[in-house]
Amino acid sequence: MAAVAPVRRAAIIGAGQMGLGIAYVTALHARVPLTLHEPSPTVLSSALKRLDGLLSRDVEKGRISKDEADAARGRVRGVEGDAAKGQGLETDVDLVIEAIPEIPDLKTALFKRLGEALPPSAILGSNTSSISLTKLAAAAGSANGEAGKASAARVVGIHFFNPVPQMKLVEIIPALQTSPSVVERAVAFGKACKKEVTTSSDSPGFIANAILMPMLNEAIFTLERGVATAEDIDKTFRLGMGHPMGPLALADLIGLDTCLAIQRVLHNETGDSKYRPAGLLVRMVDAGWVGKKGGKGFYEYPDGK
Repeated sequence: MAAVAPVRRAAIIGAGQMGLGIAYVTALHARVPLTLHEPSPTVLSSALKRLDGLLSRDVEKGRISKDEADAARGRVRGVEGDAAKGQGLETDVDLVIEAIPEIPDLKTALFKRLGEALPPSAILGSNTSSISLTKLAAAAGSANGEAGKASAARVVGIHFFNPVPQMKLVEIIPALQTSPSVVERAVAFGKACKKEVTTSSDSPGFIANAILMPMLNEAIFTLERGVATAEDIDKTFRLGMGHPMGPLALADLIGLDTCLAIQRVLHNETGDSKYRPAGLLVRMVDAGWVGKKGGKGFYEYPDGK
């Protein structure tokens, strides 16, 4: 069996909590130099400061040495610019992972650009938690002929979980067009990041969110109907079912805007009314109550804590 080609240089697009986490494990565990791309200078600066904080905390807790932290930080370079418009993209990468908002039009536009701009050897990865990889591959392969087929074949889902530094799993999701060699390289990369790996077909929600998001949505329906308080719903799951966190607290951690986006994808892709988003979820996102990152969701988070 031929050896799997290693990833030698990566680009992470999006410096939010997921993009930052992916950059962290890529630099520290996989030891791969990377660029972290973000159009907002404020978001990029904040992400790099949080990366410094994560590495410093690991040193303080004795998880890594100061030299390991410094080496990991030296592998990360922030790049300000909109990668969907080709700003700051470099062509010497083996792997791109996008971690932009879970909005289908944004992701398809980005993959069209990546398919045109990057060399055939570069894997085009998506951290999407629900959007069809087959559609993203079609966008990347929108050029006619063999060049389009080749671009579509290198698209693969590489779905990390939040918070990335702590969560031990990554889902690999091939599109219908994805070549077996790209899947092998994606699996090898996930393992290099010190994650366990599962593989899912390109079905709405894949494994995790096809099960998780309807459960969170039903918990929100239960709150909306006045069956119980948020505290009692979460307590039931923690103490009665052994979950480390209740569903409403977990939704706050994920981000209610992200939960709503995923639930809408499930609803639209399947056409099944059982996936319709809870009205309370829609209203809370409309109000700007998006969970922990915004300071308010089902619970209050002073200073984001």
